[in-house]
Formats: sequence, structure tokens, C-alpha cells
Amino acid sequence: MSHDELLRAVLDRGLVAILRTPTNAGIVEAAHAIHEAGISLFEITLTIPDALNVIRTVRRALPANVIVGAGTVLDEATARLALDAGAEILVSPTFDPAVVQTARRFGKISVPGAFTPTEILTAWDCGADIVKVFPAEVLGPRFFDSVRRPMPQVRLIPTGNLSLEMAEGFLHSGAVGIGIGGPLSDGAAIAAGKLDGIQATARQYVELVRRHRAGAATCR
Repeated sequence: MSHDELLRAVLDRGLVAILRTPTNAGIVEAAHAIHEAGISLFEITLTIPDALNVIRTVRRALPANVIVGAGTVLDEATARLALDAGAEILVSPTFDPAVVQTARRFGKISVPGAFTPTEILTAWDCGADIVKVFPAEVLGPRFFDSVRRPMPQVRLIPTGNLSLEMAEGFLHSGAVGIGIGGPLSDGAAIAAGKLDGIQATARQYVELVRRHRAGAATCR
């Protein structure tokens, strides 16, 4: 896909499953279960042991339409390694211009992290495709309302340990999508292969996004 096609696919899907676990055991099986629940956009954090091989393995194991990104990309060198492993999105908890520029150079998507309005606009003006507000649960949906009034052009996504209620609030406040980490990254359950609960939770978030977008379309 071209950069524009990739960005449109990311925005259309609107729901990112963030996998951050203390071991890499069971990650591929968890990704399969989450994909079966209806999520086709994944972020594999580079804090997972042997994360680059995990990205390669998940990329090969899931259908071709699944988009796999790398999370916790902190510098340009790591960004290049993640792209070489097959990542199509570079996600960071902080903002490094070199990471954004690396993503753009190779036609991939950059999602740097920011916390303040100044950081958000700086990342956007540097060429970020989407700005990740992190940690979003600390700020809450009202922060999105306040930031988007003077900066409606900036695409914002919250990520973290977001409950269904908080995720819904962010969507109503103009988030272009939701990144779900904690509720889908129960490391003990994933390592033990106990995936029914994670899959059920994934379905709840899929339904939340579906309902929100159906409602937004009705209001137009």
C-alpha cells in the first residue's frame, strides 16, 4: 500500500490492539484470537523479548490485510530495525523528529506520543500522521475536547489502559481511533493460552467502535 492508502486503512479500522507482555509466549495465538474478534490492526511493543522476531512472526501468521506496527520506538536506529522487521506503523510514547522522518521516508505511518498541547502541535507540524496522547487515562476525554477546539486539524488517538467507558468518551471527543493495551495484554493469560476472556473483551471494543461510527454516520 502507498502511504495514503495505509493511513486510510488505519483510520478506517480505528481500533489498535496493543500487545505488551513480559514474555513472548503465546503472542501469536493471542493475535489470532484478537483478530477473530474483529481487530485487524496491531501494535507489538518493542519491550517484548525478541520483539522484532515477534513482529515478523505475527506478520506472517495473520492474513495479508492485517496491519502490524511497532510500539515503543524511541530512536531512529530502532525505527529502521522495526521497519526492516515488517512494521508498517511506528508508535512512540514520546516525540523524536528522526523517528517521524524515518517513517515518512519509507512511506509508513508515524504515531509519536505527546502529553501537552505544545508537544502535540510540534509533533503534528513535524509530519506525524496521528499524535498519540499518552498516558491518555491521566488526561481524560475532556482534554481532547479542549485541544481540538483550537487545533481541529490534528488527528489524536488515546492509548493505554482504557476502560470501555473511557474509550467511548474519547471517541465522542473526536479521537480518530482507540489504542487498547491493558485489557488485551494480560500476560499471564496469554502465556497460559487462556484467551477466551481476551477475545471477549476485544469483541466489546469492536462493538463500541462500530456503534459509535454508526451513530456518527446517522447524525450527518
